[in-house]
Amino acid sequence: MDWAARREAMVDALAAEGRVDDPATLAALRAVPRHEFVPDRKRDSAYADTPLPIGDGQTISAPHMVAIMTDLLDLAPGTDVLEIGTGCGYHAAVTAEIVGPEHVFSVEYHDSLAQQARERLDRLGYGDVSIRAGDGKQGWPDHAPYDRAYLTCAAPDFPEAVVEEVRAGGVLLAPLGTARQTLVRARKREDGSLDREDHGGVRFVEMQ
Repeated sequence: MDWAARREAMVDALAAEGRVDDPATLAALRAVPRHEFVPDRKRDSAYADTPLPIGDGQTISAPHMVAIMTDLLDLAPGTDVLEIGTGCGYHAAVTAEIVGPEHVFSVEYHDSLAQQARERLDRLGYGDVSIRAGDGKQGWPDHAPYDRAYLTCAAPDFPEAVVEEVRAGGVLLAPLGTARQTLVRARKREDGSLDREDHGGVRFVEMQ
């Protein structure tokens, strides 16, 4: 199987659609081997633009959604990023391609997924990504403040602790809502409040 060619074709298709045109985002998607992050039985679908199950009721997001979220976060080398919901580690790897693995801090609710993601990222050269198993609603205060924070699972609102851990001027991004979810990007004001903007309806696994 020529995984590299299939990956190139996937990214070329995303670029042709015009929803994402940031060179850094597209380069990150070209660099990360998505087939390494999906279960063996789903590997043939690794470069289809669709979410896939990864176990424990969780999914790996569709490539276009990872691309859109990466784009909206406006990342740069050295940006410190908090991710809530490590899952299989794919989204963390894409983020790490832009900011550097040592600048990615990810929290995963399921111990088994956290351990698998840690081992997988290490094997693929992203070993400096920091992962802990725990309650994502509490964020990861040890490494705060962060420049960016994003959720890969839906929540009723941005968790209060996560908001507190982002510096003033920083950006948060998450699918918010229960019955209906909206991708919301927010910039944290100096007084701690959030300047929000909606980026359309989405469907994510709900936060646990």
